[in-house]
Amino acid sequence: MAPKLLLDTHIVMRWLLEPKRLTREQMRVLSIAERRGEPFGVSSITLLEIAVLFGRGGIKLRVPIEEVYTSIREQVAYFIVPMDFEVASEVAAIGNVLTDPADRAIVATARVHRLKLVTSDQNIIDSRLVAVVE
Repeated sequence: MAPKLLLDTHIVMRWLLEPKRLTREQMRVLSIAERRGEPFGVSSITLLEIAVLFGRGGIKLRVPIEEVYTSIREQVAYFIVPMDFEVASEVAAIGNVLTDPADRAIVATARVHRLKLVTSDQNIIDSRLVAVVE
C-alpha cells in the first residue's frame, strides 16, 4: 500500500515522541491512516534534518538519535520516500517561495508523489504549494 500522507520533520518527531503537540486535525488524520494500515511517507531529507537537529542540540529530548531512527526503521507505518531526479527538479521549479532547503525538498516530494503534507510550518502552509493537514 502506498502512502497518502507525507509527514514533515517536526510531525515525525511529535508523532513518535510528543503526540500531544499535534493539532486535533493532525491527530485525527494520522490515527485514521494508522487504523487503515496506511504507511506514512517520510522524505529522505527528514532523516538528514533530524540528524542536524540532534547534532547541534536543537532537540531537547533525552532520547538518543539512534532510538528515533530505530523507531522509524522498524515501524511498518513509515515509508521513506527517496530524493530522486524528479523531486530535485521539482525543488528547482518551486523557486524561492520557501527559503529552507529541507522545506523545499519536503514540499517537492509531496508534490511529485501527490501526497498531502502533514505540517505545522506556517511558511509551508502560507506558500500554498501543496495540500496540507494543519
